[in-house]
Amino acid sequence: MKSSVKRLSATEKALGLIAELQKQHGELMFYQAGGCCEGTQPQCFEKGGFYLRTHDVKIGEILGSEFWIDHDLFEYWKNAHFELDVTDGFGAGGFSLETPKGKTFKVNYKLFTKDEQSQLEEVERFSHPQNG
Repeated sequence: MKSSVKRLSATEKALGLIAELQKQHGELMFYQAGGCCEGTQPQCFEKGGFYLRTHDVKIGEILGSEFWIDHDLFEYWKNAHFELDVTDGFGAGGFSLETPKGKTFKVNYKLFTKDEQSQLEEVERFSHPQNG
C-alpha cells in the first residue's frame, strides 16, 4: 500500500516558533485567507480564535495545530505542497500570534508531481453545525 503524500510541512525554524507559541498560548490553529483584506499570509491564532467559514479546507496539522485555508484559495493551490516557514519582520496581518515577536509566518509552495498527485492525502472541509 502506498503512503499518502502530505499537503503540508514546516521548516525547522517554523517548528521552533510554533513550539514557543504553544508554550505561551496553548493549542493553536492556522488560517490562510484568499487575499484582499485578510492578506494571503498564514495567520496563527489560539485554537478557536478564528471562526471558520463553510467549505474552508484543512490541509493538515503541524505539531497538533490544524492548518485551514479559504476554500477558493485551496482550489487555486490544490496541486501544490505548502511548506510553512517564518521570516523576520511584520506581515500584513497584525492579529497573528507571532507578530509581537517580530516574526511572520509565510508559505513556500511547490507543485506536486503527477505521481504525488495520485497519492495525496484527503482534506477535510468545514461545515457549520446545524442549528436546532
